[in-house]
This record gives sequence, structure tokens and C-alpha cells, in this order.
Amino acid sequence: MEKILLLAHTETDGTLAKAALEALAAALALEGELTIGLVGAAVEPAAAQIAGAGASRILAVCGDAFAVPRYATDAAAAEALARASGASLVLAPSTSRWARAIPGAAFRLNGRVDTHATGLALRNDVPAVNRWFYRQRMEAVLTRAQRPWFVLLDSGCCPPWSGAPGAAAFETVPLEVPATRTTVTGVQSPKAGEQTIRPDAKLLFVAGAGWTKKQSDGAVHGAEAESLILGFLRASQASLGSSKSLVDMSGEGEAVLQFMSHLNQIGQTGATPRHAKGLSTCCHGEEPHVVGWRFITQRRAINLDANCGWARGKADVLYVADAFAVMREVNRLMA
Repeated sequence: MEKILLLAHTETDGTLAKAALEALAAALALEGELTIGLVGAAVEPAAAQIAGAGASRILAVCGDAFAVPRYATDAAAAEALARASGASLVLAPSTSRWARAIPGAAFRLNGRVDTHATGLALRNDVPAVNRWFYRQRMEAVLTRAQRPWFVLLDSGCCPPWSGAPGAAAFETVPLEVPATRTTVTGVQSPKAGEQTIRPDAKLLFVAGAGWTKKQSDGAVHGAEAESLILGFLRASQASLGSSKSLVDMSGEGEAVLQFMSHLNQIGQTGATPRHAKGLSTCCHGEEPHVVGWRFITQRRAINLDANCGWARGKADVLYVADAFAVMREVNRLMA
């Protein structure tokens, strides 16, 4: 039986995010001896949140130095918790914070690390992870003999653990704060009304390059495209995705959507959204874009070309219509 350590960092309010609870559910499914390691400024809310998970121990590295993401402090905290737990298998959610620090911690412990795991289960009584390769065209099932083995789990791969909060005792792992060369001065984020990336949204709205091309009247309607898309996102609280061709236009001197960036791109970047539904507009079924939609449960598309790539089995439903006209009416109905 493996000794398992789940690493989780707290959010600004001291609790654990959905990604951490998903990783907790995956760790519990392995039926090993589970220890939970918490990192943050104050971990009492997080410890109470997962009190009913049934972990044998809850360890913590806490203090103001661990309130913000930083490689030096996060890698040191992960190393200290792994040593204190004696775990042979270390799991963590694949957040930007852990993805940066966990490989360094694995190196310090002479372990191995696998990132972007999309599944974790026992196979022949041995832990095995699922991972996609070659732009998500091939899926592999991996096991390792090397210990400790660190695994970063992608979000959306399993339902999050849920349980009633309660009183929980935790052990503080002493750790001298390592020397750092960086200072976190604050956080910059977009205005709440202009947020376009919502991982937990039920709907993924994907915009293609057709939005910035000449329309039936021979003119480009970039301003109207921005208004229609943002209006729909605000009304539906959907998340915004983009095909590669659209985000690349900014470097080609062509008309662009001002709120679009490479962070919205799905497919070729390796982003694998897992929303319940997807609506693609003005796209033409480019292969990398289709690959990015692999895990969308229900896929629909709007395109004027009945013979586009989406009409060849890549969308569950294809609406042969003008996306501008459709979204105008949709926004009117949602107003």
C-alpha cells in the first residue's frame, strides 16, 4: 500500500479551491494511507474544510512567506512536507503555482514527476496515470517504479470531494524560510465585467477568425463583433475560447478582437477545456482546434458554409447561418 501525500495551497481566504478538492477525491480513490499537506498564510479554514476526508494526518507549512506563489518558498514547502510525511506518492492539483514548484521538489528528493495527468487509478494494485501526448492525439497509461513519484493532476478530470466541514487538528512542519530574490507587490486582474476565462462555466463560447473578416456587405465589423461576443459572455457567464488563427492575427497586422489573447486559445497550445457544452462560431474545423474540444460533452457550431470542417462529424449540431445575425437575436432574447 502506497503512502500518499496530497499537496494543496490555500486561496486568499484560506480555503481550498475546486482543483485541490478534485485532487483530494483522486487521492482517496487510491485507498492508500493518505496525508494532506497544506501550504498558505493561514491553513485553519482549509483544514476545517477537509476535516471529514478521513486523512490520517494533516501537515502544514504556514506563514506570511507562503501566502503568495513563489518558486523558492513553494518548492521548499513541498520538499519539507514530502519528507515529513514519508510519502512514496505525492499528488497535487496542476495549478500554475504547483506546476512551477513541484518539479524542483521532485529533483531535490531524487524522485520523478509526471505533469498534466488526466486520470489516476489503481491498475493491478499499482497506481497508474493517464496522460495525453502528441498534441492530445495519443493517450498513454503510465506507472513508475521510482519513488517518490510526484503527479500533477489537471483540473476537471474527476468530481471534487465534498463533505461537511468540522474541527481538524494539524501538525505544523517547521521550515526556515529560504532566501528569496523576488517581492510580490500586488495582483493585477481584469475588471470583473470583462473577465473572459471562466474554467467552471457550463458553456465554452469559441470565436474563430471569421468574426474579423469581411462580411456580406464587403466591410469588416470588428466593433460589432466585440460588442456581440462580450454581450453574450456577460449575459451567459460563458467562458471564451479562440482558434489559433484568430489569436495569431495580432502579429499579422490584421483586425483583431481587443479582448482576445493567447490565453484564450484552445487546441494547439495543449489547453483541454472540459465544459459541459461548447458553441463554436465562425470557425472552420481546423484540426488543432478540434483536438482542443476533445473533452467537451456537447459541441455545436454556427457557420455559413455547410461543407466546412464542422459539418463533417466534428460538431454534434451545425447551424448553417450568419453568426452575426444569430448572436444578435440570442443577445436580444437574453436581455
